[in-house]
Amino acid sequence: MAATRQPALSGDEQQVSGRGRRAERADRDTRLSGGIDTLPHNYKWVALAISTLGMLMATIDSSIVLISLPNIFRGIGIDPLEAGNTFYLLWMILGFLVVTSVLVVSLGRMGDIYGRVRIYNLGFAVFTFFSLMLSITWMTGYAAGVWLIVMRIFQGVGAAMLMANSAAILTDVFPDTQRGMALGVNQAAAFSGAFIGLVLGGILAPLNWRWIFLVSVPIGLVGTVLGYRELHETSPRHPARIDWPGNVTFALGLILVMIGITYGIEPYGTHVMGWTNPMVLGSIGLGLLLLLAFCIIETKVAQPMFRLQLFKIQAFTSGVVASFLAALSRGGLMFMLIIWLQGIWLPLHGYAFSVTPLWAGIAMLPLTAGFLIAGPLSGVLSDRFGPRPFATGGMLGTAVCFILLECLPVDFPYWVFGLLLLATGLSMASFGSPNRAGVMNSLPPQHRGAGSGMNTTFQNSAQVLSIGVFFTLMIVGLMVSLPEHLLHGLVVNGVPVADAERVSHLSPVSTLFAAFLGYDPVRHLVGSHVLAQLTPAQRAVLTGRSFFPGLIGTPFRAGLHAALDFGIVASLLAAGASWLRGGRYVYSESSHGEPEDEDLDEDLEVPDLV
Repeated sequence: MAATRQPALSGDEQQVSGRGRRAERADRDTRLSGGIDTLPHNYKWVALAISTLGMLMATIDSSIVLISLPNIFRGIGIDPLEAGNTFYLLWMILGFLVVTSVLVVSLGRMGDIYGRVRIYNLGFAVFTFFSLMLSITWMTGYAAGVWLIVMRIFQGVGAAMLMANSAAILTDVFPDTQRGMALGVNQAAAFSGAFIGLVLGGILAPLNWRWIFLVSVPIGLVGTVLGYRELHETSPRHPARIDWPGNVTFALGLILVMIGITYGIEPYGTHVMGWTNPMVLGSIGLGLLLLLAFCIIETKVAQPMFRLQLFKIQAFTSGVVASFLAALSRGGLMFMLIIWLQGIWLPLHGYAFSVTPLWAGIAMLPLTAGFLIAGPLSGVLSDRFGPRPFATGGMLGTAVCFILLECLPVDFPYWVFGLLLLATGLSMASFGSPNRAGVMNSLPPQHRGAGSGMNTTFQNSAQVLSIGVFFTLMIVGLMVSLPEHLLHGLVVNGVPVADAERVSHLSPVSTLFAAFLGYDPVRHLVGSHVLAQLTPAQRAVLTGRSFFPGLIGTPFRAGLHAALDFGIVASLLAAGASWLRGGRYVYSESSHGEPEDEDLDEDLEVPDLV
């Protein structure tokens, strides 16, 4: 049947028709959302409080497990450093981060489609429920380990819902003159939560390891109730089909790449690391192919999950690239600093290995103070002067702090270390808040959820990659001299040559994880049966608080410098990417019109510098 040709409209008729479509769209948006003008005057502060509570809870839980792993594994009866048990160790550490990296884009896109507040509130409820499931673990042994990993992954789903939509909710309700401040508070909570979790885990886990999960339940219940009562949709939903081919290829590709990176730092056969392992190479190769297929799919589907057209916005692209590089520079740093404190500095200063996790968290508090001070302040200043000088300056400052950390001796004066941590926190937060505000300001309103998820995905993925890079560089540095130091030190103190050679050929991964988990590294590496053959004086020396730090100090310094050199280069590249964002950019409907999804390609090419 032939199509009926519609008569052409005159100029006046087209103008009336355009006004009619805009009025119809406004009516539809009003039905879907009450609109910001209909809400109480203080609503934006309510949204900020609830959003910040969610980000703080999610990030505290991302690190509280790290410091509590010894107590968790003792509680369920697993030695995580035994051969074959590293699966439980690695996935308890990285599973949460992998899940949030994979899902934030999809969940941000779902927020655009079904409502950001709806997905955010559901995230609070999901996170709270699985926190409760983690705390009531009744099993022991490997069954308990699998249960904890699975429940932790589902807890990560809830956290991804919170992370994907938090910034979009704040961008909707705060004007562009206050977004930097609001996102600064939100980012400060996210940054500092990771280090607050270290202290909180160190306090609660020795009392009862279940409390580290249970503590999130009342907070989550309060957040869930407040979210459903107080938060309202303030932007129209944009119904669309779910891009299942894109979702599946992206998730599988990113998971495979992260699995490859995770197991790349594990020993393989006679190799100290797994970068020659066919499973590692196959996972990374197949993952990259799937991600390439994902990019092709996203250019073909009508309503893609990953809005590649957003990269036409220079301010968005520069901000996302800078965010990726900044996370790459710092993602593995926390592990290095904790190992430095727990394995060397704290034992040298009289702390037993069993209490070093708590005191390492306390020693890192100046870093948290820097985040809390500079996050909101840099956000306020970026509202006035634009994000570029603060974000760029923050990454340059971070590079300088890394250089100064390299200048410290292994047994440093704490006041110097504390000041450097404070300066590092100030620098990192000076980048984080303005950069996030610059990214969110550049986005069209209907794509803020997807854009926020894309930024978070790049950031979280870079953290996993950074951990792999930092550990690889650290292990390469340790392998230069650690085996020789270890063999000589053990033999001199009575360990049989055969046992000393066996220990000296072990992968440094075991040494690093033992120090990270707060175990006595020598006792764990040598074994109680060997120590039992030695004299009391020899045992006292080997298991004392100065033998292992003195043994690993010089090799650790070499590995630390290699890792920090990488962090310096990544920080400088992040500063360059941030500078390329241009002047202060705020997406404006008056300049871009009122685009629908299918018109995005054309509308994003018009800049709006203010």
